[in-house]
Amino acid sequence: MAQAQKSAKSNLIDGWEVVIGIEIHTQLMTNSKIFSASSTLFGQDPNTQASLVDLAMPGVLPVLNKEVVDLAIRFGLGIDAYIDQASVFARKNYFYPDSPKGYQISQMDNPIVGLGHIDIQLEDGTVKRIGVTRAHLEEDAGKSIHDQFEGMSGIDLNRAGTPLLEIVSEPDMRSVEEALAYIKAIHTLVRWLGISDGNMAEGSFRCDCNVSLRRPGDEFGTRCELKNINSFRFIEQAINVEIERQMEILEDGGKIDQETRLFDTVKMETRSMRSKEEANDYRYFPDPDLLPVIIPDAQIEAARAALPELPKARRARFIADFAVTEYDAHVLTLSREMADFYEAVVTAAGGAAQGKLAANWVMGEFSAALNKASLELHDSPVSAEQLGGMIARIVDNTISGKIAKQVFGFMWESNGQTADTIIAEKGLKQETDTGAIEAIIKEVLAANEKMVEEYKSGKEKAFNGLVGQVMKASRGKANPAQVNELMKKLIG
Repeated sequence: MAQAQKSAKSNLIDGWEVVIGIEIHTQLMTNSKIFSASSTLFGQDPNTQASLVDLAMPGVLPVLNKEVVDLAIRFGLGIDAYIDQASVFARKNYFYPDSPKGYQISQMDNPIVGLGHIDIQLEDGTVKRIGVTRAHLEEDAGKSIHDQFEGMSGIDLNRAGTPLLEIVSEPDMRSVEEALAYIKAIHTLVRWLGISDGNMAEGSFRCDCNVSLRRPGDEFGTRCELKNINSFRFIEQAINVEIERQMEILEDGGKIDQETRLFDTVKMETRSMRSKEEANDYRYFPDPDLLPVIIPDAQIEAARAALPELPKARRARFIADFAVTEYDAHVLTLSREMADFYEAVVTAAGGAAQGKLAANWVMGEFSAALNKASLELHDSPVSAEQLGGMIARIVDNTISGKIAKQVFGFMWESNGQTADTIIAEKGLKQETDTGAIEAIIKEVLAANEKMVEEYKSGKEKAFNGLVGQVMKASRGKANPAQVNELMKKLIG
């Protein structure tokens, strides 16, 4: 299959415009299921967390978990959406072996969250607003297991009834980059709000990607849905593969069939799963066992009052208060945990004036150490207060930036020692005594007369070489700014 060429001035690919809409299923972070008291804990033995309600036994009735409603409201407020104060649950009828009832309790005509939006930032700094059509509550299905029993499939109903929020976007994305940025923005938001752990490996956050092509200005083309993709890398690959497939068909004069497709990560192809159903295929009707959900104003206002500062507002504050760049602010707010950590570092480093220096350390040495050790932020052996305390020693000239890297390395390995302790024990305090530095400089100048003459003749590299010799002679402890100033003074 030939590689398509993207226009340098637009999102057109060989004259085709890509149209992408995303449906995200995120499991809500509750201790019990949406309609039963069964635990939602992940990784338990199969079928040990399925109650009579989850098994759809005769005579049982669903009871709505109030916390699920509160979490949905929180999400709606997070995307500045309309909250429907009289939402309705419906039965979505279809048969799967891992869905015991033969239908799924979901929402159709009256979703709890209506029109909203989220802003995405692209690699070139462009900000684009993506519309969110709706976000509705529903129950998750169980899980079919095909690889553990020869000639048979197993059914694990532990997941059945786990609360889901399905977030449906407008078809506003015009490139793979925009689609990924949108999915990552939603992923950040649901974790930031504390409504989902967003664990894609455990299936807590899954995406269906609707992809179609059209010529610019034409009506939307026929879409195909790429089902249940649970990694950012696979999402990117799947959409690119589907774009190529559709383009090849259309340019050969063919027609796209509306269908649901699966992405094969090994063969790098999408394959047909089933023809795409429309809403009427599911025969939705209001669930007679569940009353409408009436949400009073007080419940919404309580959720609003409990909202944390949202990522967009926090980015703006970081830029205004801490003098960091837009890129810095974007990276530092990829998770609420990282944003909190960074602010604690700034405080320990001496306040807002050290915001940029703190950002450089958090995004640089600190994040690199986490990645190298394959650690999550909460497992870091260096706390925000310790890192900030070390940065404070750079600010007050106790150590140089170069020495700080040594100090950080010792902190990382020392299991809790502070920078002050390490500086004292290792003798790493920066030399700032003018007389001592002058003495070292004079020795270096006397031993390197040729380099001195080269500098005097206009060769700047010679000066840098002399500075390097001084830093080496001082074992890196001389204050670099003082070395530069005194060197120029002594050379004359």
